[in-house]
Amino acid sequence: MRMLMRKLRVDDYLGLVAASSVIRPGVARSGMMRAYIERHRFPERRRDAHPVLLEIMPETYGVMVYQEDVIKVAHQFAGLDLGEADVLRRGMSGKFRSREEFQKARQAFFDKARSKGHADDMVAEVWRQIESFAGYAFAKGHSASFAVESYQSLFIKAYWPLEYMTACINNFGGFYRTEFYVHEARLLGGSIAAPCVNTGGYTAKYTPENRTITLGFNLIKGVEGTTAASIERERTAHGPYHNLEDLIRRTGTSLEQLLTIIRIGGLRWTGRSKQQLQWEAHFLLGHLPKRTPTADLFVGTDLATSQANLRHLPSLAGGTAEDAYDEIELLGFSLSSPFQLLTDHAKALAERGIPSRALSEFIGRKVTIAGYLVTVKETSTVKGDRMLFGCFVDREGQWIDTVHFPRVAQAFPFRGRGTYLVHGTVQEEFGCVNVTVEQMEKLDLKPDPRYDESTPTRARPSGRQNRRVPQARRLPNAS
Repeated sequence: MRMLMRKLRVDDYLGLVAASSVIRPGVARSGMMRAYIERHRFPERRRDAHPVLLEIMPETYGVMVYQEDVIKVAHQFAGLDLGEADVLRRGMSGKFRSREEFQKARQAFFDKARSKGHADDMVAEVWRQIESFAGYAFAKGHSASFAVESYQSLFIKAYWPLEYMTACINNFGGFYRTEFYVHEARLLGGSIAAPCVNTGGYTAKYTPENRTITLGFNLIKGVEGTTAASIERERTAHGPYHNLEDLIRRTGTSLEQLLTIIRIGGLRWTGRSKQQLQWEAHFLLGHLPKRTPTADLFVGTDLATSQANLRHLPSLAGGTAEDAYDEIELLGFSLSSPFQLLTDHAKALAERGIPSRALSEFIGRKVTIAGYLVTVKETSTVKGDRMLFGCFVDREGQWIDTVHFPRVAQAFPFRGRGTYLVHGTVQEEFGCVNVTVEQMEKLDLKPDPRYDESTPTRARPSGRQNRRVPQARRLPNAS
């Protein structure tokens, strides 16, 4: 759809209506999408349409785009009565194809079209286009309603881009993964912050003053909704939290939930590293049974005793790679650039890649690109062979589209999410640029420093929750 809009140069509502239906597989598979684009962009190509079809469907240049076009063509081109034409329309759903009345209507289409003087090859081509609609065609009213919603969404995104993207993130994305709605928000000028117990909440929140979207705890694997709601409710009622101990005392958050919140950066405002906060959490809660929140006027004795021993914590340090892997594990994606996680060798290879903005200067030439995989669309050629369309983002965050013909799709398959180095030829069609792939390889990532044997032991306490972390009683001077 992104490429179709560019090819059609849609600039009004009726263009959106047509695009909403042209993108459907039935229109695309029959070759009518290309015919529609050509006739829309180049008026002289409209003469290619059969005069009868052009008269029946002037708005779409003689191309069947909407479901009711089938009835028009069957009635006015072939001479079927409206009842027979409607049988054809209902037969397009596929489940009626074996019905005797549909076969009769098909035969009547050929017989009556020939009797009106249409050539056999023309009749066969029109019938092929009708058949391609099977199960996919939109009624014009359906397409028009989609276009209304598309236009409203476009309007909101144009004038309130970050508010709109916040809503998309809270809807857990859409066609793309949530990660790429976060990415789009960043491209639109927003700053992205990890969930936070003092500034965030259960869902993502947008702050217009600093154009920041703080992600919600609803995106975090392992944080229960009741925990996130309790933290937000207590903060709203009695003000922000002052430190880790204050959060524990006021909310009664369990150790397991607290460790997850710390790992995602939910207490970064304390100025302490994740490792220090995790050790503090074990000091404060590691020897206590699970408790419910209380409205104590004074800090409990057990917490006060544990707090007094925090001065004995070892010095612990974390790093950005560790933060990124925490985010990937808990959010499903990193808030930093995926290119930063590549090994030094892979990063050097990626830097050889041509950026998306420069591809138009290399039409017909071979290039190397580096892109982080967004999505893959699988389809079949007319011979039934499997081919792929890829979508990537480059180091600057811009889209790159790729085409993988059957031989390449088989020889160089996608190997899951990640960053790929792609070699191919730049092609352009109707103003859309893509890369026809010839070779492709997946680039290596740095190892997770928490589990890398070469990483100093002192940097490891921020690992997975199910890895054993020393309890308070096992540290010097612990009560």
